[in-house]
Amino acid sequence: MDIHEIRKRIDELDEDLLRIFNERSALAVQIGEIKKELGLPIYDSGREMAIFERLRKMNRGPLDDQAIVRLFERVIDESRHLERIHSGKK
Repeated sequence: MDIHEIRKRIDELDEDLLRIFNERSALAVQIGEIKKELGLPIYDSGREMAIFERLRKMNRGPLDDQAIVRLFERVIDESRHLERIHSGKK
């Protein structure tokens, strides 16, 4: 593959990621609504640690485990932010 073909594939993957991030975010909003109804806190450290552990086990690189955790920390932080907005909690 030449550089233009590689960049085209990266653009395609970016579009997939955008769709996936938005789909994940919509699900987080639904979870936030359920947590509000049940009186549950937005932050669940056990759930977050379980996500990171599952992803570390699945990771085959080239990103190392710390990079995967950093990326998903950001994704999860944005999900929590949306949950707070939609649940009325700050």
